[in-house]
Amino acid sequence: MDILTIVIIGIGLAMDCFSVALARGAHPGINKIRLALVFAFVFGLFQAGMTVIGWAAGSLFIDIITPYDHWVAFIILVVIGLKMIIEGFKDETTEIKKSTNFQHVTSILLLAVATSMDALAIGLGFAFLNIDIIIPSLIIGLIAAIFAIAGVFLGTKLEKILGNKIEILGGIILIGIGIKILSEHLF
Repeated sequence: MDILTIVIIGIGLAMDCFSVALARGAHPGINKIRLALVFAFVFGLFQAGMTVIGWAAGSLFIDIITPYDHWVAFIILVVIGLKMIIEGFKDETTEIKKSTNFQHVTSILLLAVATSMDALAIGLGFAFLNIDIIIPSLIIGLIAAIFAIAGVFLGTKLEKILGNKIEILGGIILIGIGIKILSEHLF
């Protein structure tokens, strides 16, 4: 898998981080620099780490699934993409309320876990495609960190325009990658 594809996957995965950071950054009276740095570190670490964990789990089952690996990667990406699209159409006030009621480290960690579950599945797909995990996980973590920083700083300006509709774009990107993987293996 080429670097550009990994970057696109990273962007698709980072939409959750961006959405949470966007919602939190939209609130007045917070130290945006501190929040951006904390979100970047924690979200980037969890996105990279969960990708590695998914890859490790997938590596255990590689011999069983190899004949179907492209279908598994396609299904994982489409399911995650559809989930993100559906979440993009949900009531924004629920998402904003969830992402703004935290004041403690535990809450930030829970948000990081919640936003990185998709990365776990992507790591599983990487294992099925026999992709080395170090570079992709670092790229995914770095992109998540950048998107978290951008989300915090753009929150005030973009929240009213985009809301959680950014999830729809992330979902479309992941479905597109799934179709690309399937077509490369079938044709």
